[in-house]
Amino acid sequence: MALLQSKSFEISITGNYYSLLLPEDIIAPFLEKKLKRVKALASYKGKELSFHAAIQKRNGSHYMMFGKRYQKELGVFPNDYFKLQFFEDTSKYGVTMPEELDAVLLSDFEAFEIFEALTDGKKRGIIYAIARYKNSQTKIDKALLVCENLKRGVRDNRLMLKSF
Repeated sequence: MALLQSKSFEISITGNYYSLLLPEDIIAPFLEKKLKRVKALASYKGKELSFHAAIQKRNGSHYMMFGKRYQKELGVFPNDYFKLQFFEDTSKYGVTMPEELDAVLLSDFEAFEIFEALTDGKKRGIIYAIARYKNSQTKIDKALLVCENLKRGVRDNRLMLKSF
């Protein structure tokens, strides 16, 4: 069975400067399949950016967050039109798992079981927290800290990277 993908369409940043108002005809096939998380490909003036995103409903319309980091990376400003395309997200967590966090979790079964029992949103929060570090050793150190905190009973993502 082929994976769902949208046609490429033009869009611009709207409203609060961090979100995109999504055309209903583009996202309808995803919503019909109950897919609220997608993989997105944005392109502008020869640059491409691939990322995971959530389709969110607000006031009867559907939006997607498109933060400052993505805007800067793609080189777009509010009112610039750029191309966007959606693909069915087949990743386990709705985001790319850093290999360092994956390896640490696989080496600590107790922490892995606790991690897997968390809500999908909490898992993504932890993944994003680790993925933001550039240095591989830092990712490993932070992943070890997260595992220790999970085993200590810490569930607040704001405290997950703190030493106790």
